[in-house]
Amino acid sequence: MNAVIKVGGKQYYVSEGSEIFVEKLNAEEGNTVEFNQVLMLDKKVGSPYLAGVTVEGEVLKNGKAKKIKVFKYKCKDRSNRKMQGHRQPYTKIKITKINA
Repeated sequence: MNAVIKVGGKQYYVSEGSEIFVEKLNAEEGNTVEFNQVLMLDKKVGSPYLAGVTVEGEVLKNGKAKKIKVFKYKCKDRSNRKMQGHRQPYTKIKITKINA
């Protein structure tokens, strides 16, 4: 079974056994999380969500992504050059079960 779930304002196409990286969730490693906002299951589409369908997953890891560089530059104005870094926190989840 395949499903499309909504987590943190983004949509993810998942199936049993797949691993996804989502926005940081308040869950410890090893805990089970349940997603109720299922948009699509195989070829069945909800409006906006499917009733009675949940997706369960296990939290594998909480961490931070690689640092990206944010660079601001204004032409011919050397005083306003600015470089910053950002590391987005994430949660890695393994999908264990799709309940339909």
